[in-house]
Amino acid sequence: MPAPSRGRRTGPAHGRPNPNPYGPLHRALRLLEAVDRHPHGVDTARLARELGVQAAAVQELAETLECEGYLLFDDGVWLLGGALTVLGQQNREQLVRARLHRRLADLRDELGAAVYFTRYHDGELSVEAVSATDHAPAVQEWVDFRATAHASAMGKCLLGQLDHNGRRDHLARHPVARLTSRTITDTEQLLHRLDRQPATVPVLDLQEYALGTVCAAVPVTAGATVGCLATSLPATETHRLRAAAELLSLRAAPLMLAMAV
Repeated sequence: MPAPSRGRRTGPAHGRPNPNPYGPLHRALRLLEAVDRHPHGVDTARLARELGVQAAAVQELAETLECEGYLLFDDGVWLLGGALTVLGQQNREQLVRARLHRRLADLRDELGAAVYFTRYHDGELSVEAVSATDHAPAVQEWVDFRATAHASAMGKCLLGQLDHNGRRDHLARHPVARLTSRTITDTEQLLHRLDRQPATVPVLDLQEYALGTVCAAVPVTAGATVGCLATSLPATETHRLRAAAELLSLRAAPLMLAMAV
């Protein structure tokens, strides 16, 4: 579940819409990932086939990355360049975040629904990334998500990954409150449900946070990260929620890899 959606951005010329201002970055990252899959090098023609892009476009982008030191052309094949080995931590985090956003956008399009990645960090729920469109809108944050973990799928999924004391500590700082007629407002009942929630079963929110919206969430664990992958649908599409939750479970592992690289 999301922070408010960002407004539409426009291109520099004549105010024309730019539907994907990060397109060039994503293409560069995809090219670097493709080269990385071939430790002994790969030629332009094969890269074009793998990426589904014309060879001339691949060649132009690869030559640009070569000038910056990110790729190396040797004996007819492309290899990763030395600049990647000296990237600072901040640059690495930017690359990982760009990859995460691309994976979420792919999943959003596959689901036809907004997708969210959240973490439990320093005792609070944190919405790290949201992928939504006009046709797959994000849930409006009408009450701060940090204070409503008891009522949202992503919040309950994160709380479920904490130990019993961690859950009680969170609920002591953010007492349960009624948001809709479906919200659980009894702390002991909520803790009992969290204790009984199987780790392999998606967590659901059936209009507990907001009337008219249903959500599902699955855990995402990468190193010490306590995270989750979630999606939301209009209540009129509740029949799609189970299939959406199953797809989230399938895509959680690739998302962990995207974060770990």
